[in-house]
Amino acid sequence: MMILAIDTSAAASAALTRDGEVLERFASTDTRSHAEVLAPAVQELLARAGLPGTDLDALVVGVGPGPFTGLRAGIATARMLAFVWDVPLHGVMSLDAVALEAGHAEGEFAVATDARRKEVYWARYRAASPSPELLDGPHVGPAENVPDVPVYGRGAGLYADRLAGRVHAGELTPDAAALSAVAYRTLSGGGALRDTTPLYLRESDAKVPGPRKKAL
Repeated sequence: MMILAIDTSAAASAALTRDGEVLERFASTDTRSHAEVLAPAVQELLARAGLPGTDLDALVVGVGPGPFTGLRAGIATARMLAFVWDVPLHGVMSLDAVALEAGHAEGEFAVATDARRKEVYWARYRAASPSPELLDGPHVGPAENVPDVPVYGRGAGLYADRLAGRVHAGELTPDAAALSAVAYRTLSGGGALRDTTPLYLRESDAKVPGPRKKAL
């Protein structure tokens, strides 16, 4: 199964995989240039693999949670490519990718990513095969709200002082290759994935201006 995965819930990343094995990948450390770098990166991945987009079996996109603008850039790009190439499109919660990368987790654990405003996006999981089982979430709020279990992800690393020694792999962020692995394991096992409805969890900071006030 040939999958192109995209995630922009944190930094922008993309990965081309075949049967769960990564063929080509791209990752940016810039969290503010998703729209500019993503489409050229996807074009480059396919060119290096010598593969037209129409030969993909599926396109997968991270649906967050994440900031409004960055998340929208990835989902809009994925929807456009799926339409143009006539390829099935699936959504995967971005926190699921971090949970999968927490490979040494046992029992119950949590994943936390940076939500800015001194908060984290988090979800609670149970270690399971082929992928961790989501128990609760996603949520957004202070790190103190994360359950009293081991916590993985960059959000945990940023607020380690609030998590009382429960931080593991505090550098992990959502990655397209892990996103693709979640999708491949689910689809090949006969399971179903999400649609591409974004998990913003917050309203956008950008507001439509209201009517002008009348001068008295």
